[in-house]
Amino acid sequence: MEIERINETTIKFYITYTDIEMRGFDKEEIWYSRERGEELFFEMMNEVNDQDQFEMNGPLWVQVQALEKGLEVIVTRGQMNDGSVRLDIPVEESADDQSVDNNIVDMLDQQFGDDSSTAAKEGVLSAVIEFADFEDVISLSHQIDDSVQSSLYFFENTYFVYIVLDEKFSDEEQDNLLSRVLEYGKESDVTIHRIQEYGKTILEKDALPTIQNNFN
Repeated sequence: MEIERINETTIKFYITYTDIEMRGFDKEEIWYSRERGEELFFEMMNEVNDQDQFEMNGPLWVQVQALEKGLEVIVTRGQMNDGSVRLDIPVEESADDQSVDNNIVDMLDQQFGDDSSTAAKEGVLSAVIEFADFEDVISLSHQIDDSVQSSLYFFENTYFVYIVLDEKFSDEEQDNLLSRVLEYGKESDVTIHRIQEYGKTILEKDALPTIQNNFN
């Protein structure tokens, strides 16, 4: 992925469709699945932040241009001033001259949270947690309720646990459980789809209860 810093609040990056597919995303689904499109966007933005320290703080203006071999994305971070938001949007050419796909712009042109590894939808909270050592996974398994849905993966020499807290947990219970999980691991920038695509599935379901029953 090619990254170009336009100014203090604006960054532009280009990603090929080949790179998108290597990340575990289908070229077609990112245009029609809001969830998958957002996951790809978060993954790209985390990579941008790692390389260029461009943080997603506050409202964002996002423009996506579909090119022959990939996507060009321009992201401008809004600046708060006396309670109002100011966007310094660079103008390179008129809107009439740009082949911008309105569907994906509508999908991304909204204020996002700070984290790509945690997603909430209709009362369901899911998170990808990475662990420095398998012993930490064992310790976690003895602290978490058996009703928490969990899967265990191994990818790039790292253990990942994917947890899902469904609607039977209140928002407060979800927050508390996630906080307890983060005492043993940390939220990952890698999406669950990429891990499932390129990593090794160790326990597809009931991972934490299974580990708890097999390890002291």
